[in-house]
Amino acid sequence: MNAVDPVPLFFLLGLTAGLLRSELRLPAAVYELVSMLLLLSIGLKGGAELARQPFGDLAVQALAVMVMGMLLPLIAFPVLRRIGRLPRADAASIAAHYGSVSVATYAVAAAYFASRQVAFEAHMPLLLAVLEIPAILVGILLARGLSRDLRLGTMAHEIFLGKGIVLLVGGLLIGWAAGPEGLAPVEPLFFDLFKGILALFLLEMGLITAAQFGSLRRHGLFLVAFGIAMPLFSSLIGATLGLALGLSLGGTAMLATLAASASYIAVPAAMRISVPEANPTLSLAVSLGVTFPFNILIGIPLYHALATRLFALTGGPSP
Repeated sequence: MNAVDPVPLFFLLGLTAGLLRSELRLPAAVYELVSMLLLLSIGLKGGAELARQPFGDLAVQALAVMVMGMLLPLIAFPVLRRIGRLPRADAASIAAHYGSVSVATYAVAAAYFASRQVAFEAHMPLLLAVLEIPAILVGILLARGLSRDLRLGTMAHEIFLGKGIVLLVGGLLIGWAAGPEGLAPVEPLFFDLFKGILALFLLEMGLITAAQFGSLRRHGLFLVAFGIAMPLFSSLIGATLGLALGLSLGGTAMLATLAASASYIAVPAAMRISVPEANPTLSLAVSLGVTFPFNILIGIPLYHALATRLFALTGGPSP
């Protein structure tokens, strides 16, 4: 009998406890610490690998991923407006969530691939950081256009100096500066305990996800369908791009996963400042209540299978 990966089960435990209205909660300070450790771990590991290769070789991939991050919300927006009949601000906000990325989904995918010995490019955390930002800018422009009340200074501060970006990029820079040998003393905390940290994070995420289900009941089946269909479509875009960029099978599957994920940290914070009329509960209900559990329980294996199928059909990445 194959061993079951326990990490997603922690999410199911939190989700079940939340739906049953259990008193289970992680203390706020613990959740904050776990979140910080998770982001730093991802950044440090990616930075250590960046030290082994010149950044110039990654510039084309970073640019292509940024373009993908701008394209996805432009695809999602008319669907939300015309089929979902959502107000412009809400449609733009949700579209931005689906062009950006979920660090937790990346972390679960990394653990999933590691448990199956599927290697992927070590600079993926760099692409993760790059993918956070373009969709936010596109979403704000979709909601407001080029108006004078964008509050660019405040928006830029929230985007570039938000906790997630600072920790992720900071970890990348520290890992790059220290290199693999320099990081050896902190490996027990940031690398060896990664899956345990991720398990605690997912336990709390299950509790938070359960709290969003009420909003989904109020807003009908469209958002549920969108929260599943959009990641499936986006994963095809991501996998095709990974293949075109010459990524490995694992790298292609990981890029498909990143494309399929939806932000629930960076984008809500930016939208709260720049598009305050958008309903944040609506955006979180679909991104956190539907897409996040779908991805970590079902989606990641599907995206791996998609990448495997594409490789079989094409014979691997383009030269």
